[in-house]
Amino acid sequence: MPEFFQALADPNLPFFRYALLSGLLASIPFGIVGSFVVVRRISYIAGAISHCVLAGVGLGLYLQQAQGIAWCTPFLGAAVAALLAAVLLTVVSLRAKQREDSVIGALWAAGMAIGLLFIARTPGYNDPMSYLFGNILLISKSDLYFVLSLDVVVVVAVAVFYNKFLALCFDEEYARIRGLQTELLYLALLCLTALTVVLLVRIVGIVMVIALLTLPAAIAGNFARNIIQMMLMATALCALFIFSGLWVSYNLDFPSGPVIILIATIVYLFAVFVFRTRVR
Repeated sequence: MPEFFQALADPNLPFFRYALLSGLLASIPFGIVGSFVVVRRISYIAGAISHCVLAGVGLGLYLQQAQGIAWCTPFLGAAVAALLAAVLLTVVSLRAKQREDSVIGALWAAGMAIGLLFIARTPGYNDPMSYLFGNILLISKSDLYFVLSLDVVVVVAVAVFYNKFLALCFDEEYARIRGLQTELLYLALLCLTALTVVLLVRIVGIVMVIALLTLPAAIAGNFARNIIQMMLMATALCALFIFSGLWVSYNLDFPSGPVIILIATIVYLFAVFVFRTRVR
């Protein structure tokens, strides 16, 4: 443990502090939006959005390195792709006559394929593994500002539309009868999920996004009495998983993303066992 804190205090290792700070800050939207995702049961849609993110990452890399458009970063491309995927999935869920799961599967696969094609056409060596499985240590100071901006957007949006989101998640039919624009609310919720997914991709990668988005909220749901408690507990658990994952990966020289997910999974299984034992 002392070596871990020494590394955090080392002026020659700013990336380590950026990694921890970004993870702790990102825990806020993870806990808040993850609670809505779990209650609404749209984790499969969040999974489709996360895999579409690779298309934006690949396009951002291609435009930045092959076309010389410096401001078009992979992080920005990921955000744009995630929001576009949220819009498409909203239309599919509410309007399309095709089987929803089939269309979601098609978008899921197409996003990955497009991203890999752009990465393949980008000059130089670009390893997609850091995007697929995450590397929180690659977060820069500019990325940290982006995390802060997305934090503000998510927190403000949820604060303003909290009661409406609550109605949408627990009783959509009643919300519609009361005159709420449930389709627009659903789109807004998916857009918030998309922005949160973008944060998750940098921390645990595209493949493992769903675990960190849903596991803290699922654990909290076993013990919380209301959704506010659920959000607070999920945020605290997410921060704990990220901190402990960084600590373990630093000491054992393991990739941080898989370690974070493994810790979250172990705690989830333990929480389920404790909850079932207490119910009996």
